[in-house]
Amino acid sequence: MQNRPRALRTVLLDALGTLVELEPPWRHLAAQLGVEEDERLIAAFRAEMSYYREHAHEARDAASLADLRARCAAVLSEGLAREVSVGELMASIRFHAFDDVAPALARLRGRGLRLVCVSNWDYALPDVLGRVGLLDALDGVVTSAAVGARKPDARIFHEALRVAGCDASEALHVGDSSEEDVAGAEAAGIRALLLDRAGGGDIATLAEVSRFATMRV
Repeated sequence: MQNRPRALRTVLLDALGTLVELEPPWRHLAAQLGVEEDERLIAAFRAEMSYYREHAHEARDAASLADLRARCAAVLSEGLAREVSVGELMASIRFHAFDDVAPALARLRGRGLRLVCVSNWDYALPDVLGRVGLLDALDGVVTSAAVGARKPDARIFHEALRVAGCDASEALHVGDSSEEDVAGAEAAGIRALLLDRAGGGDIATLAEVSRFATMRV
Protein backbone atom coordinates (compact mmCIF):
# COMPACT_ATOMS: atom_id res chain seq x y z
CA MET A 1 0.00 0.00 0.00
CA GLN A 2 1.33 3.42 -0.93
CA ASN A 3 2.18 5.91 1.80
CA ARG A 4 -0.38 8.66 2.09
CA PRO A 5 0.81 12.22 1.51
CA ARG A 6 1.53 14.09 4.74
CA ALA A 7 0.53 17.65 5.52
CA LEU A 8 3.25 20.30 5.42
CA ARG A 9 4.26 21.31 8.94
CA THR A 10 7.58 23.15 8.53
CA VAL A 11 9.28 25.50 6.11
CA LEU A 12 13.07 25.57 6.24
CA LEU A 13 14.70 28.73 4.93
CA ASP A 14 18.19 29.62 3.80
CA ALA A 15 19.60 32.90 5.17
CA LEU A 16 21.87 34.78 2.72
CA GLY A 17 20.10 35.46 -0.56
CA THR A 18 16.80 34.20 0.84
CA LEU A 19 16.08 36.05 4.09
CA VAL A 20 18.86 38.64 4.11
CA GLU A 21 20.94 40.51 1.58
CA LEU A 22 24.56 41.60 2.01
CA GLU A 23 25.13 45.23 1.16
CA PRO A 24 28.23 45.71 -1.06
CA PRO A 25 30.95 45.60 1.64
CA TRP A 26 33.61 47.15 -0.60
CA ARG A 27 31.51 50.29 -0.77
CA HIS A 28 31.47 50.66 3.00
CA LEU A 29 35.17 49.82 3.33
CA ALA A 30 36.12 52.32 0.63
CA ALA A 31 34.33 55.03 2.59
CA GLN A 32 36.10 54.00 5.80
CA LEU A 33 39.56 53.93 4.23
CA GLY A 34 39.05 56.98 2.02
CA VAL A 35 39.92 55.05 -1.14
CA GLU A 36 38.20 54.45 -4.46
CA GLU A 37 35.77 51.59 -4.94
CA ASP A 38 37.90 50.00 -7.65
CA GLU A 39 38.31 46.52 -9.12
CA ARG A 40 41.19 45.65 -6.79
CA LEU A 41 39.10 46.42 -3.71
CA ILE A 42 36.16 44.41 -5.02
CA ALA A 43 38.40 41.45 -5.94
CA ALA A 44 40.05 41.49 -2.52
CA PHE A 45 36.70 41.47 -0.78
CA ARG A 46 35.38 38.69 -2.98
CA ALA A 47 38.42 36.61 -2.00
CA GLU A 48 37.66 37.30 1.67
CA MET A 49 34.00 36.34 1.17
CA SER A 50 35.00 33.09 -0.54
CA TYR A 51 37.36 32.27 2.32
CA TYR A 52 34.63 32.96 4.86
CA ARG A 53 32.13 30.72 3.06
CA GLU A 54 34.59 27.83 3.12
CA HIS A 55 35.38 28.24 6.82
CA ALA A 56 32.21 29.62 8.47
CA HIS A 57 31.40 26.24 9.97
CA GLU A 58 34.60 26.45 12.03
CA ALA A 59 33.31 29.43 14.07
CA ARG A 60 31.49 27.49 16.80
CA ASP A 61 31.90 30.01 19.64
CA ALA A 62 33.26 33.47 20.42
CA ALA A 63 36.91 32.41 20.40
CA SER A 64 36.77 30.47 17.12
CA LEU A 65 34.71 33.27 15.54
CA ALA A 66 37.34 35.83 16.55
CA ASP A 67 40.00 33.60 15.00
CA LEU A 68 38.05 33.27 11.76
CA ARG A 69 37.49 37.02 11.55
CA ALA A 70 41.22 37.61 12.04
CA ARG A 71 41.99 35.20 9.20
CA CYS A 72 39.41 36.89 6.98
CA ALA A 73 40.93 40.30 7.71
CA ALA A 74 44.33 38.87 6.76
CA VAL A 75 42.97 37.61 3.42
CA LEU A 76 41.51 41.05 2.72
CA SER A 77 44.71 42.81 3.78
CA GLU A 78 46.77 40.60 1.48
CA GLY A 79 44.50 41.36 -1.46
CA LEU A 80 44.75 45.10 -0.86
CA ALA A 81 48.45 45.10 0.09
CA ARG A 82 47.56 47.18 3.15
CA GLU A 83 46.46 46.42 6.68
CA VAL A 84 42.72 46.12 7.28
CA SER A 85 41.75 45.56 10.90
CA VAL A 86 39.05 43.18 12.07
CA GLY A 87 37.08 46.20 13.24
CA GLU A 88 37.24 47.80 9.78
CA LEU A 89 36.26 44.51 8.16
CA MET A 90 33.26 43.98 10.42
CA ALA A 91 32.08 47.60 10.09
CA SER A 92 31.90 47.11 6.33
CA ILE A 93 29.73 43.96 6.52
CA ARG A 94 26.09 44.97 6.79
CA PHE A 95 22.89 43.06 6.08
CA HIS A 96 19.26 43.94 5.59
CA ALA A 97 16.15 41.80 5.22
CA PHE A 98 14.58 41.56 1.78
CA ASP A 99 11.31 43.48 1.59
CA ASP A 100 9.24 40.36 0.94
CA VAL A 101 10.53 38.40 3.93
CA ALA A 102 8.69 39.73 7.01
CA PRO A 103 5.22 39.64 5.39
CA ALA A 104 5.85 36.16 3.98
CA LEU A 105 7.03 34.75 7.30
CA ALA A 106 4.02 36.26 9.09
CA ARG A 107 1.68 34.69 6.54
CA LEU A 108 3.29 31.26 6.86
CA ARG A 109 3.23 31.39 10.64
CA GLY A 110 -0.40 32.45 10.46
CA ARG A 111 -1.09 29.15 8.72
CA GLY A 112 0.41 27.25 11.63
CA LEU A 113 3.75 26.38 10.03
CA ARG A 114 7.00 26.20 11.95
CA LEU A 115 9.84 28.24 10.39
CA VAL A 116 13.49 27.28 10.79
CA CYS A 117 16.46 29.02 9.21
CA VAL A 118 19.14 26.64 7.88
CA SER A 119 22.36 28.33 6.81
CA ASN A 120 26.07 27.95 6.12
CA TRP A 121 27.03 30.58 8.71
CA ASP A 122 29.00 31.06 11.88
CA TYR A 123 27.41 30.64 15.30
CA ALA A 124 26.47 34.35 15.51
CA LEU A 125 23.73 34.14 12.84
CA PRO A 126 20.94 34.64 15.43
CA ASP A 127 22.50 38.01 16.27
CA VAL A 128 22.43 39.02 12.60
CA LEU A 129 18.81 37.94 12.24
CA GLY A 130 17.96 39.85 15.39
CA ARG A 131 19.54 43.05 14.09
CA VAL A 132 17.49 42.92 10.88
CA GLY A 133 14.27 42.17 12.77
CA LEU A 134 13.71 38.55 11.72
CA LEU A 135 14.73 36.44 14.69
CA ASP A 136 11.37 36.62 16.45
CA ALA A 137 9.63 35.54 13.23
CA LEU A 138 11.48 32.20 13.30
CA ASP A 139 11.07 29.12 15.47
CA GLY A 140 14.71 28.10 15.22
CA VAL A 141 18.09 28.76 13.61
CA VAL A 142 20.48 26.01 12.52
CA THR A 143 23.99 26.93 11.38
CA SER A 144 26.76 24.93 9.77
CA ALA A 145 28.95 26.02 12.70
CA ALA A 146 26.62 24.38 15.22
CA VAL A 147 26.33 21.18 13.20
CA GLY A 148 29.92 21.02 11.97
CA ALA A 149 28.76 20.41 8.40
CA ARG A 150 27.95 22.70 5.49
CA LYS A 151 25.09 22.46 3.03
CA PRO A 152 24.65 20.41 0.88
CA ASP A 153 25.63 17.92 3.60
CA ALA A 154 22.41 16.23 4.70
CA ARG A 155 23.40 16.45 8.39
CA ILE A 156 22.51 20.14 8.61
CA PHE A 157 19.04 19.40 7.23
CA HIS A 158 18.59 16.50 9.65
CA GLU A 159 19.38 18.85 12.53
CA ALA A 160 16.86 21.37 11.19
CA LEU A 161 14.20 18.66 11.15
CA ARG A 162 15.06 17.78 14.75
CA VAL A 163 14.71 21.43 15.77
CA ALA A 164 11.41 21.68 13.90
CA GLY A 165 10.14 18.43 15.40
CA CYS A 166 9.02 16.97 12.10
CA ASP A 167 9.89 14.36 9.50
CA ALA A 168 11.46 15.10 6.13
CA SER A 169 8.11 14.24 4.54
CA GLU A 170 6.49 17.11 6.44
CA ALA A 171 8.99 19.81 5.47
CA LEU A 172 9.74 22.14 2.58
CA HIS A 173 13.07 23.93 2.12
CA VAL A 174 13.48 27.28 0.33
CA GLY A 175 16.84 28.64 -0.79
CA ASP A 176 18.64 30.45 -3.57
CA SER A 177 21.30 27.82 -4.39
CA SER A 178 20.51 24.83 -6.57
CA GLU A 179 23.61 23.00 -5.32
CA GLU A 180 23.50 23.80 -1.60
CA ASP A 181 19.79 24.23 -0.99
CA VAL A 182 17.90 22.17 -3.55
CA ALA A 183 20.31 19.27 -3.96
CA GLY A 184 21.15 19.22 -0.25
CA ALA A 185 17.53 19.22 0.89
CA GLU A 186 16.47 16.61 -1.62
CA ALA A 187 19.36 14.37 -0.54
CA ALA A 188 17.85 14.54 2.96
CA GLY A 189 14.42 13.60 1.59
CA ILE A 190 13.02 17.12 1.80
CA ARG A 191 11.16 18.80 -1.03
CA ALA A 192 12.86 22.05 -2.07
CA LEU A 193 12.04 25.25 -3.93
CA LEU A 194 14.68 27.34 -5.69
CA LEU A 195 14.20 31.05 -5.02
CA ASP A 196 15.46 33.38 -7.75
CA ARG A 197 14.26 36.96 -7.41
CA ALA A 198 15.52 37.66 -10.94
CA GLY A 199 13.39 34.85 -12.36
CA GLY A 200 14.42 31.40 -13.49
CA GLY A 201 13.74 29.58 -10.23
CA ASP A 202 10.73 27.78 -8.85
CA ILE A 203 9.62 31.02 -7.17
CA ALA A 204 10.63 34.67 -7.53
CA THR A 205 9.54 35.91 -4.10
CA LEU A 206 8.97 34.44 -0.68
CA ALA A 207 5.34 35.52 -0.93
CA GLU A 208 4.85 32.61 -3.36
CA VAL A 209 5.72 30.06 -0.67
CA SER A 210 2.28 30.55 0.86
CA ARG A 211 0.85 28.73 -2.18
CA PHE A 212 2.49 25.59 -0.83
CA ALA A 213 1.34 26.08 2.77
CA THR A 214 -1.62 23.74 2.41
CA MET A 215 0.01 21.18 0.16
CA ARG A 216 0.63 17.57 1.08
CA VAL A 217 4.15 16.26 0.55
